Amino acid sequence: MEYDASVGLRVTSLGLTYRTARKPTFENLSFEMPKNGRLAILGRNGQGKSTLIRLLGGLQPANEGVIDWRMTASWPIGFGGGFQGSLSGLDNIKFISRIYNKDFEETRERVDAFAELGRSLRLPVKHYSSGMRARLAFGLTLAIEFDCYLIDEIVAVGDARFARKCDEELFEARANRAFVMASHNVDLLKRYCDKALLIESGKSRLFDDIHEAIDIYQWLRSA
Repeated sequence: MEYDASVGLRVTSLGLTYRTARKPTFENLSFEMPKNGRLAILGRNGQGKSTLIRLLGGLQPANEGVIDWRMTASWPIGFGGGFQGSLSGLDNIKFISRIYNKDFEETRERVDAFAELGRSLRLPVKHYSSGMRARLAFGLTLAIEFDCYLIDEIVAVGDARFARKCDEELFEARANRAFVMASHNVDLLKRYCDKALLIESGKSRLFDDIHEAIDIYQWLRSA
């Protein structure tokens, strides 16, 4: 296939079927996204939106097909499943810093300023609430800096002030980054996405018009 320097993500013939499932979650799913793309993932409950985000983030493998990243991609924002629970928040930050070859002190300061966990960073992560883990994961994602951010429904945790902070850091401070966003919040998708991938019964269709995709999605939800 001819190389296109503007393409940041190319997914080709992606397929996934769970062993206990009668039907595939995905069949022959293919799409491209440019390096400055803002792609919405639409689909009713159970159609595989979160699964696709995990596949793109490398959290689980597909049965077939190719996911070709040509830019750096985050893990799903808010995902805390990769933390070592017996280690403190600080030790987890140090571990992630080493993996991505980032300065620990700079990364720690950025995470601490954003997540607002204070002395709790010295505690083992297994003692964190789900909200604290999400703040730590969110803070780490933004501290590392990626070309493309993967967002699965929840993009903010905490009170309205912290939600606004998340919104500013993700969508305003990083307005030049790419996004792949799975959400039922159509107002959010209209505001920040320009294209959409609609998943239904294992099949997918890429829409260049986000409004057309949302109209069809809402019709499917009401059917």
